[in-house]
Amino acid sequence: MKKLLMMATIALFSINAMAQQVDLRRKVTVSGSAETEVTPDIIYLNISLKEYLKDNNSKKKVEITELENQLYAAVVKAGIAKEDLTVNNVSSFNYVTEKKKNPDFLASKQYRLKVSDLNKWNAIIGAIDAKGISSTNIESYDYSKISSLKKELKIKALLAAKEKATYMVEALGDKLGNVIDIQEVNNEIYPQPMYRANVMMMKAESSMAADAVELDFKKIKLNYLVNAVFEIK
Repeated sequence: MKKLLMMATIALFSINAMAQQVDLRRKVTVSGSAETEVTPDIIYLNISLKEYLKDNNSKKKVEITELENQLYAAVVKAGIAKEDLTVNNVSSFNYVTEKKKNPDFLASKQYRLKVSDLNKWNAIIGAIDAKGISSTNIESYDYSKISSLKKELKIKALLAAKEKATYMVEALGDKLGNVIDIQEVNNEIYPQPMYRANVMMMKAESSMAADAVELDFKKIKLNYLVNAVFEIK
């Protein structure tokens, strides 16, 4: 009998504990969003320079050092710091050996340039011997104030959710209580850059290298969604 009473008491306490754990508060679940578009102001460009023979004559070769000097001079003239231009890859490490084997061996170098304004790109490209440019392309891009912008958008999304919950609850004659739960959904989109002309994969024989070419970027689009649960008073 005592065992039965003890088991009944334990069961009663368990039921009471479960009842206390059940959240009986009235709640409203809403979502809020905020988005914006920004123009990238940090752009990484790759450019490949390659030696070439004038009139296919091995004695009239334009050396890689000459092309490299043109590039450095153009970068400095454009007001870009020297440290923003780095060498990505060098195919001339065995230049001496290859030159002995093949007098027509042409060395090449790949560079990585960081810019904040694409308008300077035409001036830089135009200052380099067009035939010495093997190819160029945009490696990546970013926005310098991306962190603070993300924070601002998340706050706006949360406030939008609160505003929605407020007018929904007040429409029924109630008042909005404290927030119970917040969940954010990341919808960041970094589109690939778009161009008005195919200059970014041009060949050395193309005359486009010496001409002004307009470049267009798709803007970076940031979109944040916040799901929030509020208590109804």
